[in-house]
Amino acid sequence: MININIENQKVILNNSFELIVKREDLIHPFISGNKFRKLKYNLLRAQEINANALLTFGGAYSNHIAAVAYAGKAYGYKTVGIIRGEELQSRTDLNPTLAFAKRCGMNFKFISRQEYRNKADDNFIDKLKTEFQAFYLIPEGGTNTLAIKGCEEILEPEDLSFDYVCCAVGTGGTISGIINASNDNQNILGFPALKGDFLQQDIRKFANRDNWELITDYHFGGYGKIKPELISFINEFKKRYNIPLDPIYTGKMMYGIFDLIEKEFFPPNSKILAIHTGGLQGIAGVNELLKRKNQPLIDV
Repeated sequence: MININIENQKVILNNSFELIVKREDLIHPFISGNKFRKLKYNLLRAQEINANALLTFGGAYSNHIAAVAYAGKAYGYKTVGIIRGEELQSRTDLNPTLAFAKRCGMNFKFISRQEYRNKADDNFIDKLKTEFQAFYLIPEGGTNTLAIKGCEEILEPEDLSFDYVCCAVGTGGTISGIINASNDNQNILGFPALKGDFLQQDIRKFANRDNWELITDYHFGGYGKIKPELISFINEFKKRYNIPLDPIYTGKMMYGIFDLIEKEFFPPNSKILAIHTGGLQGIAGVNELLKRKNQPLIDV
């Protein structure tokens, strides 16, 4: 497996609180952050059962799709990506995420958004088995019990002294693993990238503690939605601390943390750990969209 290179990087230190960023994004340039954690035991399981193909689901800009494609190339698996949005099938100019996955050898099946809702349905999976033969199935976002096991390894013994642990939330797998690995006296804060309250239920399927809450005020309109003030924050953050953030997950989380600090959400002398879950591959695609809209770009 990949050698893990992580560091905790201090962002702010003053008389009121301490904020540290855990640089999970440094694990690997292509299988980084929570994607490495989620895939680790799934790949070992695929190896155990002698699978020769991986099949998974994701949107056109999915970090998970990119990570699975590269993992397949690196470890000798065929890969299939079931991509949300059949309108993409007719396009020859693939966005950076899908172009990268294609270079890694991933085959795509583009389906409608309505059909995509059946991604966990047994009948739908059976049809995929008929079409693609045998494969090891990895759910959308990589979240399953093996992914939770991997994400439980994010927190190390020295991280258990923090009062607050913050992470971005997509499918709920990463925060579930962090919750399970935390101490009861720690407060785990999740910053969803999506609108809606459905994640509470999803997290409770995997989490074995109640020391967590979701902060739902920083999704900027929903998944993939971006506003100029978020781009400005991400660029200023990188300039000041030399830490890149992506606009879908970690940028929104960090914006939320700074805003909560301003609003005195955290008690004085709090020690805060922010998990950088990677996702930086998505910046290129977002910048393409911003360029078309004649909006400021994310510094790379």
